[in-house]
Parts: sequence; C-alpha cells; structure tokens
Amino acid sequence: MIEVRNVVQHIRGRAVLENLTCTFRKGRLYGIIGPNGVGKSTLLHLLSGFAKPVQGEILLNGQSIRSYPRKELAQKLAVLQQGGLPPAAFSVREVVSMGRYPYQSWLGKEESDGASVVDNALDAMGLTRLAERRLDQLSGGERQRVALAKLIAQEPSVLLLDEPTTYLDIGYQVQLLDTVREWQQKRELTVVAVLHDLNLAALYSEELLVLHEGRIAAFGPPAEVLDEKLISFVYRTEAAVLAHPQSGAPQIMLRPGGSKLTAREFDPKPNDG
Repeated sequence: MIEVRNVVQHIRGRAVLENLTCTFRKGRLYGIIGPNGVGKSTLLHLLSGFAKPVQGEILLNGQSIRSYPRKELAQKLAVLQQGGLPPAAFSVREVVSMGRYPYQSWLGKEESDGASVVDNALDAMGLTRLAERRLDQLSGGERQRVALAKLIAQEPSVLLLDEPTTYLDIGYQVQLLDTVREWQQKRELTVVAVLHDLNLAALYSEELLVLHEGRIAAFGPPAEVLDEKLISFVYRTEAAVLAHPQSGAPQIMLRPGGSKLTAREFDPKPNDG
C-alpha cells in the first residue's frame, strides 16, 4: 500500500502538486489522468522515491519510501519510465536479465532460479524469438515491450508505469495492458499508471485519480468519475460519454470543434506530466 500525505511539489519555482492526499491499496490497478502539465509524471516520480516532496510524505507499507535502502526498494517497487529504453548494443535477454539485479549478490549470484524468471518474462511479452536481438535493432514499440519484460523479471509488489503505451500500435497497447492486468491480478500487485488515453484508462483501471491544476479533481471507479461535466471542466472540451458494449466502462467520444482552449492556452508543458 502507498499513502500520499499532504504532498506539495514545486518545479522551477512553480507549484505542480498542492496538498495531495490519497491512498493506493494493495492488489488494485489505478490510472492517473489529467491534461498536460498538471503533475501526473511528477506524482509518479515521487511515488518511486527518487524525488523528495517540498512538503508532506509518501509511505510504502507504513514506512517512508525514502528510508528504504535502494536494493530493498527495488525488490518491492519497479518503474517504467516515460520514453522507454534507448537503443543500445545490449541483447533483449541481457536487458530483461537486469531486472534480477536487486536479488543478486555482489558476485552476480542469486538463490532463486533467475534464468527461468527471465524466460517467463520474455514469453509474457512475446519476446522469446527476439531474445538475442540487440536493442538498437528494435523498433520503439518493441523496446517498450522489453522494458516491461524487465520489470516482470524484477518481481515487484508495486508497479509504476509512466505512459506505458507510448510508441505502441493499438494491438500492442491492448497486449501490454492485458499483460499488466493479468500479472497484477495473479500477483496481487499495486499498479499505478499514468495514461493519456482516457478510453484505455477507463477500460483497464479499477480506480481513476484525476488531476487538475495540481489537485485531485476526482478519485474513484471510472463509471463514477468519467462524465461529460468532468471532461468539460478538466480538459476544456466537449465530449459524449458512452458505455463500452462489452464491459460497460465509460468511453469518450470527442466532439469536433468542442475545445474551449484559446491559442494562448495551448501550452502542453511536456516535462510536468
């Protein structure tokens, strides 16, 4: 379980998150959504323990996340960074095997069968046939799948995903999120994912946290959170919200010409989530 208590964070002198309080419970899949620049990636960075908030604290299983030794934290928590893996000369198998580092001694040995864990991770992401291929020979979408396989091999109890479907076509987006959900349910993982696609977020998340101007605009099941009023308020555009024909999850249908943003307001602020 992750607890966020009264967190405030600034970037370059600007308040990005203001007095945030929320809880991410064990065994659930959460989506973080909101417009560009509202602090989604910033919040995920704080949840990972790599950054310290200006004010407030973040607890992992009742203990300050920044108090964990790095190796112990890596056994509990894994992060898929925005942008994925860069092209490099390492093979796919070598990169996925790096997920076992938190469990290895300084001699590179571990008590469990790390090789079988790596094989299973490769298979889960459909990468077995590419296992000996170098990263710099793969597409951006294939490298994203390698990045997730590396996290699967890490065997965490908390998984943080920053825009995990970046670079993936729709088939691989569904495969990746299906894999995450299956893995999450099988291992009772806590998964927190920043997602730009509201329809994917509604389909896969058990709860959605909606950020607006550094604060929580809504937090709860997608069917209770996503409606036309919230879309208009948070995203400044008009949309129809319909039920998915199979799952019943809310799905967004945009209205052309419905944006309320002015040219001056069109500032994506990509570095602030």
